Amino acid sequence: MQIDLEFLRRHYASLSDEALRAVDTTELVEAARACHAEELARRGPASRPGASGEPLDTDEPDGDEEQPDWIEEAACACSFAAHPGTHHAPEAANARDVLKAAGIPSHLDLHAIEPSTEVHYEYRLMVPGKLNLQAAAVLDKEIFNVDIEAGWRTHFQALSDRELRAVDLQNLFGGLLDRIERVTRAYEEEVAARRLTLEP
Repeated sequence: MQIDLEFLRRHYASLSDEALRAVDTTELVEAARACHAEELARRGPASRPGASGEPLDTDEPDGDEEQPDWIEEAACACSFAAHPGTHHAPEAANARDVLKAAGIPSHLDLHAIEPSTEVHYEYRLMVPGKLNLQAAAVLDKEIFNVDIEAGWRTHFQALSDRELRAVDLQNLFGGLLDRIERVTRAYEEEVAARRLTLEP
């Protein structure tokens, strides 16, 4: 796939000096390395590696991490679209840290997608295939449900007293409750089929 040089220029321009210095240029293709060098030159000496006298920020993902041995059987737990002019590396790095804290191995990849939309790249957080559902559940609880709660708070605040009293939570979240029931049943039936004893 042909590299979108204009997107790369905007991407590097959106990075902080620390994040720009943290990019491992040895892992970049020649065109990307040139765009990176152009941005360093544009910012001047203060943005060059080691200029600040402080350690580089290695938590900033550049999508070039060494691939783990399970990558061929990996599944995407979540992704963060990289729109031109935006920078989602911190959110992607936070999701990776959340999975690490939960003991779930992950790999962050900057993935190029077909240019049929404004989004040309995205950060994909990959996990071992067998841990995909567990990883999704952890990310929902620790990250995405927070945003969902905020959205519902805003919605409820916009309702009149009459409308708020008329809300039926059982109907509102019927799909989620049904999912919990179905997953619980599937798990218990599999345990029973294997004649396993659940730990207390």
